[in-house]
Amino acid sequence: MGRAAKFSEDQILDAALAITAEDGPGAATMAAIAARLGAPTGSLYHRFSSRDLLLATLWIRSVRSFQRGFVEALTAGDAQAAALHTPRWCRRHPTEAALLLLHRRQELATTWPDELGADLDTLNAQVSDALNSFTAHHPGIDRERLTFATVDVPYGAVRRYLLERRPPPQLVDELITAACHAVLPPPNA
Repeated sequence: MGRAAKFSEDQILDAALAITAEDGPGAATMAAIAARLGAPTGSLYHRFSSRDLLLATLWIRSVRSFQRGFVEALTAGDAQAAALHTPRWCRRHPTEAALLLLHRRQELATTWPDELGADLDTLNAQVSDALNSFTAHHPGIDRERLTFATVDVPYGAVRRYLLERRPPPQLVDELITAACHAVLPPPNA
């Protein structure tokens, strides 16, 4: 029977995230991550067969973290809260938000480790289901308008700030709210 792991998967991923935030993704080598943890490099390879697998797992963890609040807001029937989730999450999780800009699911599906195929294939399933469910329960709102107001506008609104490594200002929330009011019919309409 082997020894219990000294570091959890989340601790390893957190170390990789910290290095990526400080010095960029190229600096997040297995050796650098191990050094940050005070762990032997081999112990990381025991958990993750490659650096690509480790970084892809980190990216997926960040996506899922973001998606939870978005799906919760839509499930509660609040499209505006779903739209505002993006800038608010980016302010609370600036490092993860910046990490999410590095890759797109479509790129990862063709270039990253096969072990993550199923995770990448189903990554947006809950979001898609929540969007479909919302439109099914709100007949005056079609999927295209809902996606534009809750996904496209917020993403476009925060992207520039994240690329500049600064949090989206409060004005972004006001503008997203205005866009929601312009694009989506008012509740109970």
